[in-house]
Amino acid sequence: MISDLKDTYKTISAASEEVLFKEKNSKFFGYSFPVTSEIQVKEILDQLKKKHFSARHWCYAYQLGTEKTVFRANDDGEPNNSAGMPIYGQIQSFELTNVLVVVVRYFGGVKLGVGGLISAYKTTAQMALQEAQIIEKTVDVHFLVKFDYKNINKVMRIIREKNLTVVSQKMEMDCEIEICVRKKFKENVYGIFNNAFEIDIQLME
Repeated sequence: MISDLKDTYKTISAASEEVLFKEKNSKFFGYSFPVTSEIQVKEILDQLKKKHFSARHWCYAYQLGTEKTVFRANDDGEPNNSAGMPIYGQIQSFELTNVLVVVVRYFGGVKLGVGGLISAYKTTAQMALQEAQIIEKTVDVHFLVKFDYKNINKVMRIIREKNLTVVSQKMEMDCEIEICVRKKFKENVYGIFNNAFEIDIQLME
């Protein structure tokens, strides 16, 4: 059944406040950001490297996507799996996606060992995510509805009745409206427009 499809996911609403964790003179600054692309990830990392230009390590993990997810964990010079994966583990623990967590380390002169590093990066990532506001969003699909101007009232009536979100519209002799639909209503909305006379509907990728 369409209504049984999981069409929500958890992410964060905005960048969190900076958090600080200290361990044996090393300082770990933690941040979390909502992101939807690897380009955004790179821009944020570049900004943090400018802000913390004298730090030793800028370790991070992110997860992107809703139904198909991609993730990356980066140790940035720390021993293998001692930084990136503990950070990513917290993203999983909070069940989040479309999120980037960065932990910037200033070395304090005392080595922490792999166990100490794992604990410090995990704790800092957890603190950063606890500072963020976690929200639930719906997985949406977009349709392009095409029709002649004479059918505009029919189309707008359906949009009003179904409380659909209009993303963009072009009203000329040939009209196009892009609508946004929650995934679980996808087939229902498609069927209504598809069965309407002289109206064309296409799923947008």
